[in-house]
Amino acid sequence: QVQLVESGGGLVQPGGSLRLSCAVSGSIFSIHAADWYRQAPERQRDLVANITSGGSTNYAESVKGRFTIGRDNAKNTVSLQMNTLSPEDTAVYYCKVRLTNGWIYWGQGTQVTVSS
Repeated sequence: QVQLVESGGGLVQPGGSLRLSCAVSGSIFSIHAADWYRQAPERQRDLVANITSGGSTNYAESVKGRFTIGRDNAKNTVSLQMNTLSPEDTAVYYCKVRLTNGWIYWGQGTQVTVSS
C-alpha cells in the first residue's frame, strides 16, 4: 500500500529556514510530478510549488525566490526548502505526489509555524 509521510515541520523564527520532506513508500512506481500546498487557519488550501515530470518548477508569487521544491528519485522523496520564512508562511503544508502510474496521493500535512 502506498503511503506518503511528511516530515520537517516545526517552529522557526522569522528569517529562518525549514526543509520539508515527503517520502513515498510501498510503491514500485517512482514520482512523476509533485506539488506542495499549504493551508493557514481559516484560509483555503493554496498551491505553493510544483515540479513537473521533466523537472521544471513553478512557485506561487508569495514564495518565489524563497522556496525550492526538489525531487530525489533515489530516495523517492519530494522536498520543500523554505528560506527567509515569515509569519505569513505559517500553515499546514501538504505534499501531493503523482506516481509514474498516474495515481495521486496526498501527505498527511505538517505544521509550519513562523513566530518569534
